[in-house]
Amino acid sequence: MFDNLTARLSRTADALRGRGRITDQNISDTLREVRMALLEADVALPVVKRFIESVRAKAIGAEVQQSLTPGQVFVSVLHKELVALMGGAAAGFSLRAQPPFVVLLAGLQGAGKTTTAAKLARWLAEAHKKRVLLVSTDVRRPAAILQLERLAAQVGAGFFKADAATPPAGIATLALEQARRGLHDVLIVDTAGRLHVDQELMAEAREIDRAVGAHERLFVVDAMAGQDAVNAARAFGEALDLTGVILTKADGDARGGVALSVREITGKPIVFVGTGEKSEALEPFDPERMANRILGMGDVVALVEQVKKQVDTDEAQRLARKVAKGKAFDFNDLRGQLEQLLKMGGLAAVMDKLPQHLTRTAAANTPGDKDVRRQIAIINSMTRRERRQPAVIDGSRRRRIAAGAGVQVQDVNRLLKQFQQMQRMMKSMKGGRMARMLGGLKGGRPPGFL
Repeated sequence: MFDNLTARLSRTADALRGRGRITDQNISDTLREVRMALLEADVALPVVKRFIESVRAKAIGAEVQQSLTPGQVFVSVLHKELVALMGGAAAGFSLRAQPPFVVLLAGLQGAGKTTTAAKLARWLAEAHKKRVLLVSTDVRRPAAILQLERLAAQVGAGFFKADAATPPAGIATLALEQARRGLHDVLIVDTAGRLHVDQELMAEAREIDRAVGAHERLFVVDAMAGQDAVNAARAFGEALDLTGVILTKADGDARGGVALSVREITGKPIVFVGTGEKSEALEPFDPERMANRILGMGDVVALVEQVKKQVDTDEAQRLARKVAKGKAFDFNDLRGQLEQLLKMGGLAAVMDKLPQHLTRTAAANTPGDKDVRRQIAIINSMTRRERRQPAVIDGSRRRRIAAGAGVQVQDVNRLLKQFQQMQRMMKSMKGGRMARMLGGLKGGRPPGFL
């Protein structure tokens, strides 16, 4: 989401390197570039003005500390102001109330409220062990009710289905009674969306809120909507006593302006960010970690959390023990590792969370998701014996494997060469080094992470 903004801000900081002191003269050009970068990212103009003035006040005349360059001092100031702009400390999600805890989701049609409701239900169940009941009050769109019902089944949450002739506020009230009878911890109410802000929508949302006494009123906003999203956020903030914001579609090609504007416009924190279409693609929003990513510092904490949650530790231990005993690394092992990589969102998603200076040189040689899937297809085209004993793969077998995978023979040759390199690397890791990796796995940490 922040690729262009990150690139512009990184070049801007580089321009200050080598200076002995940050002065009014050399900071003016830098702030002009920052202003242009923020405007290109679709950040609201009033927000840009306030942000630039705040950075200027703190940056001008800042002494260069020992071992720091002016560029690093400026990035430090920029980082602190970005964190403040997005809300300071992470807001969190409080569940301190007599159950059932009621969460009301509001927003425009197409922002992703229905899928976000299911994602939130899964997050509450997995992170807090809560029993969740979902209900849709969008009586004008039966397809939305059916969609939420199916999503609820997928994430293991309950679903309350009412007669479409019942008024939305009445449906919410009945769902609340069902949540109490069913001993559910949380009730998530998905309200109707509109293509634009109108008084009927706002009045309906307020009526539902009064009927259920929502503890959390979250505005769901599309990160790709630009300035329209900011205007909608302002309107919903005036109509409802919002408690927070959920930013969706942050994995798309949005320019990031909404994330930097919505906190300033609504006065409410971003509490969650949607990072994909899958039900697990929702994570709590942390302003400091997001600022790190915007400035190209990466988000290694999020990467480690993702590895712990999605990597099959048993499989990793099996492979580590196999290599430690000196057994050959084969194509079955490689396929398992490639599938784990895709499960984490692909190599691009992993590299996005690493500091930019570590990925600049590797980016050009990094295989994309299509390349990884092609490699898996080649491995699947092999026989069991060929996967276990790659040495038997001769010229005729390579042609058959290529035809079966729908690729060129050169692609098969390239994979075999890469595999041989990995085999040599695995052989060098047997013994003490592999034992240390196993120790890390037993301690609950994936290998390679501190």
